[in-house]
Amino acid sequence: MIVSQQKPLEEILESLKGYNKIFLVGCGDCATICKTGGEPEMVKMKQLLEGQGKTISGMCIPEAPCLASKTKSEFARNIKALKETEAILVLACGLGVQSVKDNDRAGLAVFPACDTLFGAAVDGQGNFSEKCSMCGECVLAVTGGICPVTLCPKELLNGPCGGMNKGKCEVGDDRDCAWVLIYKELEKKNKLPGLKTIRPARDFKKAARPRKLTMVK
Repeated sequence: MIVSQQKPLEEILESLKGYNKIFLVGCGDCATICKTGGEPEMVKMKQLLEGQGKTISGMCIPEAPCLASKTKSEFARNIKALKETEAILVLACGLGVQSVKDNDRAGLAVFPACDTLFGAAVDGQGNFSEKCSMCGECVLAVTGGICPVTLCPKELLNGPCGGMNKGKCEVGDDRDCAWVLIYKELEKKNKLPGLKTIRPARDFKKAARPRKLTMVK
């Protein structure tokens, strides 16, 4: 799940300065769940832009705009409206924005309507929590399924720092120390001896950007 939030209208209008005919692209997946790029948000954005004198030439909501096939299919269905468009405003994460740009054959100007915040897990109440930093070197097997890279502000791999106090992180009293959580989890699983193994520093080459995965057929 990629969490996003909508940009202020003033920032969006600044991006669209000089463009009058706008096509809106939403997201039927993450942005819909985050309420930043689903149908209600698209309709509201249309009304806001029209109130500012913009013409909305059309709109679509790909199931997942980060997938080229989904975006291409929606663009094919809206080819007439796109031919009358000057710019595309994307109500999705940065991945969706770049996918729209890459799959727009007309070479239109493409702008984001949202800021991308983080990758998250969603609990039963619909709350979003950042759980993974996508670091390329997962240590969950030895930390009880709790990620110190994400949950520890210092990304420590071998236990808590000296700022931990009564199980809380020095960053804030309402924040549990990641390594205290890891200790308690491993204690429940009778896996505490594994903490005696010193882990080497992270191999940051595995997180060097941009990364690419080529699928071999």
